[in-house]
Amino acid sequence: MAQSKERKSSGNARWLVTAWPGMGTVAVTAVVYLLSRLKMRQIEEFDAHDLFELEEAEVDDGLVHSVALPRSRLFLAEDAAPGLDIVVFLGEAQPPTGKYGLCQRLLATARKLGVTRVFCFAAWSTGMEPAVSSRVRGVATDEEGLSELRRRGVAVVGRGRITGLNGVLLAAASEAGLPGVGLLGEMPALAHQLPYPSASAAVLRAFSDIAGMTLELDELERYGRQTQEQLATAYWQAIRALGEELGEQAEETAPADAAPAEPPAPPVLEPNRIEELFAQAALDRAKAFELKNELDRLGVFRQYEDRFLALFHKP
Repeated sequence: MAQSKERKSSGNARWLVTAWPGMGTVAVTAVVYLLSRLKMRQIEEFDAHDLFELEEAEVDDGLVHSVALPRSRLFLAEDAAPGLDIVVFLGEAQPPTGKYGLCQRLLATARKLGVTRVFCFAAWSTGMEPAVSSRVRGVATDEEGLSELRRRGVAVVGRGRITGLNGVLLAAASEAGLPGVGLLGEMPALAHQLPYPSASAAVLRAFSDIAGMTLELDELERYGRQTQEQLATAYWQAIRALGEELGEQAEETAPADAAPAEPPAPPVLEPNRIEELFAQAALDRAKAFELKNELDRLGVFRQYEDRFLALFHKP
């Protein structure tokens, strides 16, 4: 692994925020919003290639091409809040094995960067209806962190498990004596495979409060409302269909404004539009989140992910 070259140039505290792909892309959407709004820059490529296996190859017109292994990157925003720098770790995938080793490696790198506190963003799947506002639950590795969550109005998780690297990283941080906090944004279980930005906004609202950071969330919240409206329409249509199948009147429980709607037309990939958004984001990284939304809408973010994150290579 390449040695970390970025050192603190001031007396600021430095926190690490981590994200890997997961339910509702809650964590990834939240950190990409941070990258855009804080105009962060990539400081390091985190080497975890030895923890992944190449399991397929791509064929194009008879020619076989290797598939790139998932990448992991570290980004930095200095003076993100008074007296605070923020480092973001964004991984393209969770390795099938070696999760604890990866977390220990990441924490060692974080310490070299001067990190004194770790935050994990994740999703919390419940039976909530899509029209309801997302809540946030929190966990911490120490009593001081728990007390702060309660002071900030964040309900703590009483008992349960956090699966994947988010849970493993917090466990590794606890063992290493590095304070850690997990923030889980609520999303409907029925939509766990779809982006749910309202949960990302809820997580960032709690994080910015803890960090004492002024973070404009209007764009993310607007994106979240649009997603909720689409899901709510589909939800009530499904309830009606089920009610009709059972010979019941589902309309009695449905909101008055949940009228049947024509199914939306499938999104059309417009390469010129994507290139235009990439050009705008290259000039102003605050526009990168609009580009991310469009790539998500088209279902092609993974296809453009490396090119998207390359926007943050330079100040």
